[in-house]
Amino acid sequence: MTDATELRRRTRELLAAQPPARLPSPPSTEGPAGPPSSSAGTDRLDFLRARFDAGLAWVHYPEGLGGLGAPRSLQAVVDAELEAAGAPDNDPRRIGIGLGMAAPTILQYGTEEQKRRFLRPLWTGEEVWCQLFSEPGAGSDLAALGTRAVREGEDWVVDGQKVWTSSAHLARWAILIARTDPNVPKHRGITYFVCDMTDPGVEVRPLRQITGEAEFNEVFLTGVRIPDSHRLGEVGDGWRVARTTLNNERVAIGGTRLPREGGMIGPVARTWREHPELRTHDLHQRLLGLWVEAEVARLTGERLRQRLAAGQPGPEGAGMKLGFARLNQQISGLEVELLGAEGLLYDDWAMRRPELVDFTGRGAGYRYLRSKGNSIEGGTSEVLLNIVAERVLGLPSEPRTDKDVAWKDLAR
Repeated sequence: MTDATELRRRTRELLAAQPPARLPSPPSTEGPAGPPSSSAGTDRLDFLRARFDAGLAWVHYPEGLGGLGAPRSLQAVVDAELEAAGAPDNDPRRIGIGLGMAAPTILQYGTEEQKRRFLRPLWTGEEVWCQLFSEPGAGSDLAALGTRAVREGEDWVVDGQKVWTSSAHLARWAILIARTDPNVPKHRGITYFVCDMTDPGVEVRPLRQITGEAEFNEVFLTGVRIPDSHRLGEVGDGWRVARTTLNNERVAIGGTRLPREGGMIGPVARTWREHPELRTHDLHQRLLGLWVEAEVARLTGERLRQRLAAGQPGPEGAGMKLGFARLNQQISGLEVELLGAEGLLYDDWAMRRPELVDFTGRGAGYRYLRSKGNSIEGGTSEVLLNIVAERVLGLPSEPRTDKDVAWKDLAR
């Protein structure tokens, strides 16, 4: 059994064998100028690869796949040692779809060959992932998707359209669900694949958002050939595999580890302290209420992560994601109101295709506009309310008249 002491020893051995390279130090302001100095060491990518191979990437994963089979809760021990040593991380915000959604699905349903091919470059960030799930006619009712995959020998030929695809313009790989049998009810005719975004027939087009940016995309798939070796799970069992992804997605969105006053509440609290002239009694009461709710959400997230250490994510992630969306929208609205006329300004409407969503690195106007998408992405709030009602509270399910109807016979 690997314990905290053993993990500290292994981490220090890694640092001794692969000392991370330091960034060049700035030139001295005293005396004659000289070239900037830097300490020799292992560069960032080589260090991350060595960390993965040492089993210190995600310690709860199996040996040989970036882990040591240790309790998930002990990851914090490794992270603290590496942070203290100034070691580089894998920029998790940039590769969040791979880390939070693709990796746990591949671990649970992938073949040994798939795990060894995909997990290491996924974790190091060498290969970015995206998620080809939602479609123009199948968003909230994802199981009604119409993208088709037809078997031809050892390949599947895929045709269809996906939408709201974050990072598709950066991604090498995508997790994809497609309909392989239209003659059975919608949940039973879906198969799950790994799609190479560089293959012929994959076209990515930007979707410009209300923020001016295009972090989302629409993806057109025309005659895309996916080898059967890139299928995850059994043919027709893709909905069960997809639920694993969706459960992890909601945890990844709503259960991020934050310090006190981390996330959206931080900038509002800072503005309140630094600009007493903006304060009113009503705004004060609202800020206090939202501050308490943000702290409750943060602590609930800690409890959820402790539950994750004991097993797979459950429907509790839906509740966290619900709270995340509501709080972000209420906090950003309060911030714009607090700033008055200044809150009506917007920093930059330029069309960009960013690598990540930066809520705290932009202005209040950006936070207000971008948070509107929080109640849509990762499952709409309406769908998540149903999940919480049925799977957490045990309330009766809504009537579903299409449950036993073949997909090809559904009204569209």
